[in-house]
Parts: sequence; C-alpha cells; structure tokens
Amino acid sequence: MKWKKIVAIIRKDKLRDVEDRLKDLQVSGISVTRGKGYGEYANFFSSDWCVMHARLEIYCDASRADGIVQNIMDYAHTGLAGDGIVALIPVEKIYRIRSKLEAKKERHRVPDSSADRQK
Repeated sequence: MKWKKIVAIIRKDKLRDVEDRLKDLQVSGISVTRGKGYGEYANFFSSDWCVMHARLEIYCDASRADGIVQNIMDYAHTGLAGDGIVALIPVEKIYRIRSKLEAKKERHRVPDSSADRQK
C-alpha cells in the first residue's frame, strides 16, 4: 500500500468544520496541534506578527489523499488572506509502535452512535 501524509495549516475557527468533514469521510485518524506563525497573513498588531492556527496531520492511502485534500480546502476556505496551506507528502513506510509491525492498510473506525450522542 502506498501512503501519503497530509499537513494542513488552517484558521483555528475553521477547525471544527474540517474535523467534522473528515469524520464524515471516515478518515481513520488525524493529529491536531494548535500553534502560531505567520505567512501570507501576518498580524502587524502583535509584536511577533504571529496568528494562532491549527495544524492537522493525516496519514492515508495514496488513493484517498487528493479527495481529503480537496475537502480540507473546501471546508477551511474563507477567501481571505490567512486561510492556510495544505501539503501532500509521500511516505515510504508506516510502523505501528504497539505491534512493532509495518502498517499495511488504514484502519477505519465505525463511529459509536451512543458515544456521539454524549458529546
């Protein structure tokens, strides 16, 4: 199986929309980090110019990567400077630490409807 890594830096206020969409697409896992930085948009009212953002990392089957990237762009888009970026990176191999074995395929989770209702 060929893997891809998706790294997206998006507005923090668009994170919930993107996360919900990735769940709808049954993306098997994401890692979210909150951070700060500047790029196309800089906060000149801040001494370091930085703005808060969310960084998502997703490892997925290469055949799903373009669709996931498109959905991230669709759901994070506002049309304003500072919407963010998405990078698509090839991954040679992935290993699961628990088993110490190479991951051969994505693990899909079926949402537990009772757990979803409790949120």
